[in-house]
Amino acid sequence: MPKDAPKLTHPALPRRLMAMLYDTFLVLPLIMLSVAIGMGIHSYLNGADAEPLAPWLVQVITLLTLIGFFRAFWLKSGQTLGMQAWRIKLVGIDGSVPNTSHVIRRCLGAALSALCFGAGYWWCLFDPNKRYWHDYLSGTELILVDKKR
Repeated sequence: MPKDAPKLTHPALPRRLMAMLYDTFLVLPLIMLSVAIGMGIHSYLNGADAEPLAPWLVQVITLLTLIGFFRAFWLKSGQTLGMQAWRIKLVGIDGSVPNTSHVIRRCLGAALSALCFGAGYWWCLFDPNKRYWHDYLSGTELILVDKKR
């Protein structure tokens, strides 16, 4: 980054958590719809008395739905609706627009960050660059967007 470029501000953890909460309210119905469609297809192919979907299949459907949700928003504008509301934007470490590889690595890294009792999320409180683990794994970071005047 050139030395005369403006310093990027990173959002504080409460702002990040609120954006995540907003996005949770958006993505949960999509996950439920995706699983319902999967159950419908499973019942159609195996008859009305078919066994329920295997838990691993529900997890795969959930993961694919999450990746699809974030990919659609992040590749378009770098922001989900929750991120727009809280003025947060996802960019590459070098300030570039995220690509599909960034998004997939970020989603999988976020799952890893959460599975470690959230340690990957809390990391931003101690990191000098204010990044999560999955920021480092994906080559991305969150920045605070200036208010529109």
